[in-house]
Amino acid sequence: MNEPQFQVFECTDPDCRLRFPSDLSVKLISNCPLCSSPMQPVGEPFSNFHRPWLEVVEKTPKLSLLLDNLRSTENVGSIFRSANGAGAFHIYCCGTTPTPRHTRVRKASLGAEIDTSWSYHRNSIDLARELSSSGCRLVALESTPLSSSLFTCSPQITLGQSIILMIGNEISGIDPELLRMADIQLHIPMSGGKTSLNAAVATGIAVYYISYQLNHTTEHV
Repeated sequence: MNEPQFQVFECTDPDCRLRFPSDLSVKLISNCPLCSSPMQPVGEPFSNFHRPWLEVVEKTPKLSLLLDNLRSTENVGSIFRSANGAGAFHIYCCGTTPTPRHTRVRKASLGAEIDTSWSYHRNSIDLARELSSSGCRLVALESTPLSSSLFTCSPQITLGQSIILMIGNEISGIDPELLRMADIQLHIPMSGGKTSLNAAVATGIAVYYISYQLNHTTEHV
């Protein structure tokens, strides 16, 4: 599959000057969508640079995600994309969490679901018990009276132990029983007036930070 070519277009009306890129394989821009004046191409067509894929070091502890009753297909697709980029081993979709079988999940993940291992489970508690009994460390991303900052979690990450990062429903959060099963509860510090981030944004921050900690620790063993 060839990489798409883009072209920047700019409105010729000096009072407007709207400027934006367009995918040449989809549509050629002739008139400004704001003022209807003619649009002109600026510069040469270009493609979006993609850095070559890097393999995750084999001895790095496995990092997997458990998505507990998420409701948004867009969030799930975005999480698949972030998890894939961070080198996550597996994604467990639980309860009402939509899976890559849904077209909107696939649209948001932009193909990340193709080479990201995943499975569906009706009951997150049953799955968490199974994972915990197999030696996995359950990490809940949730703001609670007992949670610690994500950015101070490195001493709690045990080298060689599989990490299961658990993400809860966008509104109600993680199932209370699942939260009680967690070995670690982590939150992302908030500086503004809001007390939480979008689930996909929060997961992206956490999965990259924990992945970095695991790789960083491995490099110094």
